[in-house]
Amino acid sequence: MTKIKKTAQIIAYESIRESIINGEFAGGGMKLVEEKLAIKIGVSRTPIRDAIRRLEQEGFINNKKVIKPTETDLRNQFEMRMLIESYAASKAASYMIDDDIAKLKNAIHIARISEDNGEVIKQNKEFHDLIVLESRNPIMIETVNRMQSIIYLFSRAVVLHKRPGLIDEHEEILKAIIERDPEMTSQKMKEHLHSDLEFTLRIIK
Repeated sequence: MTKIKKTAQIIAYESIRESIINGEFAGGGMKLVEEKLAIKIGVSRTPIRDAIRRLEQEGFINNKKVIKPTETDLRNQFEMRMLIESYAASKAASYMIDDDIAKLKNAIHIARISEDNGEVIKQNKEFHDLIVLESRNPIMIETVNRMQSIIYLFSRAVVLHKRPGLIDEHEEILKAIIERDPEMTSQKMKEHLHSDLEFTLRIIK
């Protein structure tokens, strides 16, 4: 599999996001200094500035200060994700083409056999992204895109802490899509994300 070379902006974004999520950059008002971050990460100030702007849109930074989302913030954002993805899942059951169903199967297969947590997180994202696109609603897709740091926080927690049933639930969602059952697919997605939410909130308290 060919690896796509990451841009400086993506490197900066992922590095700062990881430092926030793992607690290196503490929430509660820590000021981010572009010059220091550029030296630390090894990129120029422009991608640092772009990364900070993106993380501000995603709710992790405000006026270059790190924000620690409250449990209520996390619940509110994740509940919005549940609404969108359960809707998108119902649409996937009706309209997803065979090529994309094959991509879902591949994401599940790789996640199940991989011993690399980073790869499992990547395939988890691939699985959900493919389904979100089936909403065919640009506003919904953009809303989910603005939640990527929150989504990553939850995905990282459920993978690193080995949430029971994670991949099995993906398979149940896929099965409902293949059976072209919109109501069941929507329900399975809602249950899956609710389990992610409750598991992660127990971990990060």
